[in-house]
Amino acid sequence: MQGQNQQQAYDRGITIFSPDGRLYQVEYAREAVKRGTASIGVRTSEGVVIIADKRIRSPLMERDSVEKLHKADDHIGIASAGHVADARQLIDFARERTQVNQLRYGEPIAVETLTKEVTDYIQQYTQVGGARPFGVALIIGGIDNGEPRLYETDPSGTPYEWQALAIGADRSDLRSYLEDHYDEGLDLDGGIQLGLEALASVQDDALTPQGLGVATIDVETEQFSHLTEDEREEYLAEFDLLADEETTEE
Repeated sequence: MQGQNQQQAYDRGITIFSPDGRLYQVEYAREAVKRGTASIGVRTSEGVVIIADKRIRSPLMERDSVEKLHKADDHIGIASAGHVADARQLIDFARERTQVNQLRYGEPIAVETLTKEVTDYIQQYTQVGGARPFGVALIIGGIDNGEPRLYETDPSGTPYEWQALAIGADRSDLRSYLEDHYDEGLDLDGGIQLGLEALASVQDDALTPQGLGVATIDVETEQFSHLTEDEREEYLAEFDLLADEETTEE
């Protein structure tokens, strides 16, 4: 009982370390990320692929109102998992930093630079009293001087660079699938296929184009491109992942 009371004393303040060196509020924020629907990022030789699970809980909800893929700059895209409101705040901050960099230096911001500016901002909320950490993780992908880059941010404010990653629900299973099937020689279509197949591997139901968001940033144009519903349906049909019409209607 005493140990439980001691833990409660430490998890009430973000600025207090527990005796074993833990910040409970940061750990709770990571748990909040796990409750969000999954997002996947894949780095390929031709660019970066970002996929988001946008499953709708009610047929009354407008599908376009569920935003999990965002354009931060022409050459950078962001996907989120966790609290949507927290994600919106961080994405607004990221967009502001891209504009400041363009105005100040006359050039697009580097993906790594943007990621570190975002994580520096996140980290401030792990050591300031009267505030809580952001309960969201981000995938930040883009092109730097012709090279694809793919990063993750987490509620502690730590940036990680990946070849392929997953955040949100079922992260462990998704990461295992990506580790088993990832190939550095993948082209952009191969990256889309890998991401969709990974997402399908953890879902009981087949995928639908309405329940997905897919975006790419390719090396040739260095432009963020959001796939339309028809394009998503074509990919799902090509990879034999498309839900049957009867299943969709049910």
